[in-house]
Amino acid sequence: MSHHNYITHDTKYMNPYIAGILLGVVLLAAFYLTGRGLGASGAMKSVVVAAVDGVAPGHAQSSHFYSKYLGEDSPLNSWLVFQVLGVLVGGLLSGALAGRLQWKVEHSPKITPRRRIVMAVIGGALFGFGSQLGRGCTSGAALSGMATLSLAGFVTMMAIFGTAYALAYFFRKNWI
Repeated sequence: MSHHNYITHDTKYMNPYIAGILLGVVLLAAFYLTGRGLGASGAMKSVVVAAVDGVAPGHAQSSHFYSKYLGEDSPLNSWLVFQVLGVLVGGLLSGALAGRLQWKVEHSPKITPRRRIVMAVIGGALFGFGSQLGRGCTSGAALSGMATLSLAGFVTMMAIFGTAYALAYFFRKNWI
């Protein structure tokens, strides 16, 4: 029930088809139990708002952006924060149970670990910025949107993966 990892040559990962089915079951359960789909980008926003409010509460209250997320409850009480914490804990447990927890950077032999980390941080920052512009990340806007047969969900998924395929040629040396 695992597939070959071409970087580490290990086979300690779940079959991607089974993982996809399980993701669909989790998404269905999220809709059934909470009335909403999955998403992650809002959790980062909640953490940033709480951090700014903790460091500079006057600025957070007077800012148009931050103030709309402040209320009686802490922004950290958002269900998205707990969902992302669950993903992190689940990922750590999965890695520990499969014996994959190590301090290492998987990268192509053609680049250095430092370059891999820099490219990952830049890519993550760009994706985070884009998710705020698009009002949701892949999980929220695309996956949950497609599950509700929203045209915007399908367009978002095509835009995300279409852009990735279009740019992959130029950045492929960073992972193969």
